[in-house]
Amino acid sequence: MQVSIETTSGLERRLTVGVPAERVDQEVDNRLQQAKKNVRLPGFRPGKVPMRVMRQRFGAGVRQEVLGEVMSQSFQDAVMQEKLRPAGQPTIEPRNLEAGQDLEYVATFEVFPEVTLKDVSGFTVEKPAASVTDEDVDNIIDVFRRQQGSWEEVERAAQEGDKVNIDFTGTRDGEPFEGGSGEGTELELGSGRMVPGFEDGITGMSPGEEKRLALTFPEDYQEESLQGAAVEFAVKVNSVSELQLAPLDEKLFAAYGVEGDDEASFRAEVAANMERELRNATQARVKQQVMDSLLEAHDDLEVPQALIAQEVDGMRRQMFQQFGGASAQNLDLKSLLPDEMFAERAGRRVKLGLLLAELISERELKADPERVRGEIEELASTYQEPEEVINWYYGNQEQLQAVESKVLEDQAVEALLEQASVSEAPCSYQEAISLGQQANNI
Repeated sequence: MQVSIETTSGLERRLTVGVPAERVDQEVDNRLQQAKKNVRLPGFRPGKVPMRVMRQRFGAGVRQEVLGEVMSQSFQDAVMQEKLRPAGQPTIEPRNLEAGQDLEYVATFEVFPEVTLKDVSGFTVEKPAASVTDEDVDNIIDVFRRQQGSWEEVERAAQEGDKVNIDFTGTRDGEPFEGGSGEGTELELGSGRMVPGFEDGITGMSPGEEKRLALTFPEDYQEESLQGAAVEFAVKVNSVSELQLAPLDEKLFAAYGVEGDDEASFRAEVAANMERELRNATQARVKQQVMDSLLEAHDDLEVPQALIAQEVDGMRRQMFQQFGGASAQNLDLKSLLPDEMFAERAGRRVKLGLLLAELISERELKADPERVRGEIEELASTYQEPEEVINWYYGNQEQLQAVESKVLEDQAVEALLEQASVSEAPCSYQEAISLGQQANNI
């Protein structure tokens, strides 16, 4: 086998591979001989079809099959011979596929970069310093009570937070415009669903009251024909409803996974969950800063576009599934969720993956089994039957490897954190949670 290699640009390589004709022809003959034993053709006894006839009838198809396999295997042999690490699948361009002549093709592909870790010592990290207070627990429980509450009609003027049932008709220059009318529409005041000024205009109106609102659509409104348009809405309030908070009882507790009617136990469970969320948010914020510093120090590291494309595709499918997509088979996901939505984050993930892999290899890090167990136990603690969940993780190799990968990544982050200057930044529980969410979205 003859192999020549060319660097076309950056990480792209071009291999020209030549395979002796004998290798292909011999394999074609071997397969025809094997197939001959079972071939039945009119005029010939089973197993007695002449090779000349076998070549005429089946030679082209068998050769095509052999060519594909030989190119695949010879490519693998070639990259091993040249000590290359392909990133992604190659593009194969046949040069010569003629029978009786040496097979020749060109394979174009990217390779993994050589990663050399730079010194990142001295970078700064601000660790959120927050705690879960009784007030924080009260606020979360209040959210739960609102979520499980009920709307009751009241005979008074509407105020922010109420839900109103309205009829409305919008006109522009005296003429109704598309999408500007509705009957029996439910609207929660303060939700910001309607054009600015609409909800403010309804606040203070009582059931049965009618009113005209002169408003202007924003210049950046999603419907171009209404951008900056002056309009008028005729509004009638049919009813006003007030949210009645759900009582602190067994039904509410059960809705959030706590059995019994003990309010103290419910509060303790809520507080424990909040502590877990705070811990995760703090870790996410710290990890983000470590990763940012690592990327900044290796800004010049070139990454294979093939790996970015793979990451983009994975992120696209994940987003589709998160939004309730059952099957992507008959949908053009690239049009619905174009590459540009994910390209920057995908490039960041790929580069971090390469850098962390090198760090883990260089420092010979291994996932700590005790930490893996702890991670799984924490995941399982949110379920009613934790032991079953733990057994499921340890019985599912793919899920177990995912947890081990996370633990290993956390250990790599901690190794880098030892080189950082860490300070605490006092903040509230909600501020820490917000910082963690921002970090997870990067």
